[in-house]
Amino acid sequence: MKSTVERLSPTRVRINVEVPFDELKPDFDRAYKKIAQQVRVPGFRPGKVPARIIEARLGRAAVLNEVVNDAVPAKYSEAVTAAEDVNPIGRPDIEVTEIADNDKLAFKAEVDVRPEIELPDLSTLSVSVDDVEVSDADVEEQLDNLRARFGTLAGVERPAAEDDFVLIDLSATVDGEVVEDATTTGFSYQVGQGGLIDGIDEAIVGLSADEEATFTSRLVAGEFADKDAEVTVKVTAVKERQLPEADDEFAQLASEFDTLEELTADLRERLGRVRRMEQVTQARDKILDTILDTTEVPLPESVVQADVDSAVHDAVHPFDHDEAKFEEFLVSQGQTREQFDTETKEAAEKSVRTRLLLDALAEREQTTVSEQELTERIVFQAQQYQMQPEEFVRRIQEAGQLGAVYSDVRRSKALIAAVRAATVTDASGNAVDMSDLLGDDEPEDTESSEDTESSEATETSEAGEVAEDAPGAATEEKASTSS
Repeated sequence: MKSTVERLSPTRVRINVEVPFDELKPDFDRAYKKIAQQVRVPGFRPGKVPARIIEARLGRAAVLNEVVNDAVPAKYSEAVTAAEDVNPIGRPDIEVTEIADNDKLAFKAEVDVRPEIELPDLSTLSVSVDDVEVSDADVEEQLDNLRARFGTLAGVERPAAEDDFVLIDLSATVDGEVVEDATTTGFSYQVGQGGLIDGIDEAIVGLSADEEATFTSRLVAGEFADKDAEVTVKVTAVKERQLPEADDEFAQLASEFDTLEELTADLRERLGRVRRMEQVTQARDKILDTILDTTEVPLPESVVQADVDSAVHDAVHPFDHDEAKFEEFLVSQGQTREQFDTETKEAAEKSVRTRLLLDALAEREQTTVSEQELTERIVFQAQQYQMQPEEFVRRIQEAGQLGAVYSDVRRSKALIAAVRAATVTDASGNAVDMSDLLGDDEPEDTESSEDTESSEATETSEAGEVAEDAPGAATEEKASTSS
């Protein structure tokens, strides 16, 4: 077999292949065997029809067609393997250019490939991150969050206010027709939490028990989606959360500590770790942006288009792929379809550029992924999707996405290698040592912001979540059931 490679652009090549018929003998044997199983010829058992009979019955062209369909993909793979510096990243466009019977088979394949990327010296990179600051107010907020977990709800004889808990009855109509999906009684709701129906918080504030209000709201789901409904909300009870005193007794109740001083010291330490993890996230994102801004990364058009198509499919899917409905939704959000398409393409280009850059970085740094690292990522993602790891693995294997998970871990490690090699200082000009957070080896749980969030940073990046992990947080909550 002979093959040559023509570089059409930094991201696309054409591979020309010629295969002598002598090399196709195994393919002809398979073709005859396959066709023999499918045809029925009197006097011959299935699968035992001689080649000459097959050609006499079906013609040589049918055999050649079967050979070509079988041989071309295999020979393409051989040509790619033999070629130097050709790393395909998409499906090839293959065209058979010549079938000279008993002589040769020729075809050409155009395919997108990973471009050559000139990466900077990581040791020359420098970024600045925020100082680690934990104020008394921050600690007080965390302590209040923890107290709220052990609070009780007490009924009050006054109008409802922000953050109160209320029991409500809801009903709604559209053009006089009752909306069943928006009808409920005895529903518990915290004023101001949102997520129920637009306008309800404003309607509830100021209502006392047994008072009601009516307001207009646009429905977002169900039979009457995108229509204005007349919504009536009746408050049947108003309760406020009463917090336990912040003292040693509370510290003993809510944690393993004996004193409030010990508990607040622990909360301060936890907040400090959150701030330091935020520094890691900042450093990671800033270093990635710095490399992207200073490195030329040619973009394979077909790969970008595949990302765009996927994003559009996901956006239109909730509307049953009705383009008109989708465009109406965009207008209701203050956006045109042209703006959506532009933003989607820009996001796809940045995502592809990031993946290619991190892949090139991983190649240069010879980044590897161990079986344990891959398993840990799979377990983590399975938890995110609330699935058993075995079921998650089965699904991603069926979808052909196991390689994508591997690539994500590898890119994550490559980016962390860049963080480790770069110079990181805080806003005050002090060098930031992240070695204890990054570990001795590249950890698998910190990812590119363009692909997936760092699992550790995600778990602790919001200071408001510290109380969730505070000592004793697993103790049974009382606020939601007491009255």
